[in-house]
Amino acid sequence: MTYRELYERGEKRLKEADIQDASLDARLLLEYVCQTDRSALYAHAEKVMEEESIRRYMTCIEKRAQHIPLQHLSGTQEFMGLPFYVNQDVLIPRQDTEILVEEIMRDLHDGIRILDVCTGSGCILLSLLHYSNDTTGVGLDLSGSALSVAKENAERLALSERALFLESDLFEALDGKEKESAKRFDLLVSNPPYIRTDVIETLMPEVRDHEPHMALDGKEDGLFFYKRITEQAYRFLKRGGQLFFEIGYDQAEAVTELMRQNGYTEIEVKQDYAGLDRVVSGTLQGGQYV
Repeated sequence: MTYRELYERGEKRLKEADIQDASLDARLLLEYVCQTDRSALYAHAEKVMEEESIRRYMTCIEKRAQHIPLQHLSGTQEFMGLPFYVNQDVLIPRQDTEILVEEIMRDLHDGIRILDVCTGSGCILLSLLHYSNDTTGVGLDLSGSALSVAKENAERLALSERALFLESDLFEALDGKEKESAKRFDLLVSNPPYIRTDVIETLMPEVRDHEPHMALDGKEDGLFFYKRITEQAYRFLKRGGQLFFEIGYDQAEAVTELMRQNGYTEIEVKQDYAGLDRVVSGTLQGGQYV
């Protein structure tokens, strides 16, 4: 079987399984198994494949046909131009979240301290550290399994000395330390669970069945974690510190009001490339500082 024939076989199987982007996924899995790039399909289409490569490729195709995410098969997702290790314990980094990172980077100063709540794979915090100098950060997550992934990513990106990851129910791991001024942060960022509980069952099988519900479930109204974070963040932010959230497309008004009620000003809403509300940010005023 040639390289092209193997690709076509994989593509056909994924289309039969109603996989979105079947052609793309078939090609990416072939590149993953054969350790090639996109040009190989054109330059070496008639190359005869080894039986072991055929077997490994079709095993991946069958798993993808069962709606196991492509990234769980390859173990990698690119985010902000960086390769991140992912598995079933973390949300797969998405392009929408790059909007959040890009907004922070517009005014990101070297040497600041960043707190990332609900860090997951660590993709937000580690991207910010990678693209800045002398910046340090702490990532908090309730899932110890997710933190193992984040720590692996920090090591792979040579950022372990600048990033600390702690198992924590929101700010719990920092309690008792917040009154030490040196422990305060210049910036707090979070992409918390924000899907309403009753919506989760309607999500794509790749998300509903293979990504951690803990990282998806924003409780009854989807705002549970925004409320808790916004109400408590002032204890960990410096005077004039900034708070950044990723939000669902219909949550801008509610999250903006939460921030306003809790002493934030200069509140802004930014859209993603589809024109949907995606990021809300604000600045903490001195009145909340204790």
